[in-house]
Amino acid sequence: MGPWRTSVLIVLLSLPMATGATAVATEVAHGNTPAGEVSMEQAVRMVEQRYRARVVKAESRKDNGRTTYVLKLLDDSGKVWTVHVDAASGAVQ
Repeated sequence: MGPWRTSVLIVLLSLPMATGATAVATEVAHGNTPAGEVSMEQAVRMVEQRYRARVVKAESRKDNGRTTYVLKLLDDSGKVWTVHVDAASGAVQ
């Protein structure tokens, strides 16, 4: 993991979920999103609301020209799991 990703992770873990600051910090680290795509900020907000959990790690991956956000979640019971969000469609897997 590169030093900037470590810094982003530290910032993400130190911010409260309710403020949406997690998503903002992540989006700043990754820059602008092309028009028509779901931003990482939007993806984080969407999965935090859907699963009632906190995103503790967020990565952007490109495969064959498609961007996917890989989000690791933690809920109040301590359960940790990973979801993938397609940046083009917003589909969660």
